[in-house]
Amino acid sequence: QVQLVESGGGLVQAGDSLRLSCAASGRTFNNTPVGWFRQAPGKEREFRAAINWNGRRTYYADSVKGRFTISRDNAKNTVYLQMNNLKPEDTAVYYCAANTRRYGLELSSFYDYWGQGTQVTVSS
Repeated sequence: QVQLVESGGGLVQAGDSLRLSCAASGRTFNNTPVGWFRQAPGKEREFRAAINWNGRRTYYADSVKGRFTISRDNAKNTVYLQMNNLKPEDTAVYYCAANTRRYGLELSSFYDYWGQGTQVTVSS
């Protein structure tokens, strides 16, 4: 069992940065890949980034490559999403999720545990 809590969202202007955190509890977290997804009103949940269990492999959606960086600190049971050069189209609720299957990291349906989400709003 894994419990996830996101934080770090907020209202920023275009070009600004935010760092989202995903704090986890549960003894299996350090062996589990974690992903970040976003969901805008009226749209499906969309993959942003994922990281494998030891942080050595990362995966990104094309639209965030070069702007977002995912990382993890297993000693702190936390995964981060550093978001730079934010754009108004990045506005959404951002969720972190844990994937115990260790595959299908870009597909929300393969994730087993989800946080409650944190709102990110980017004004133009």
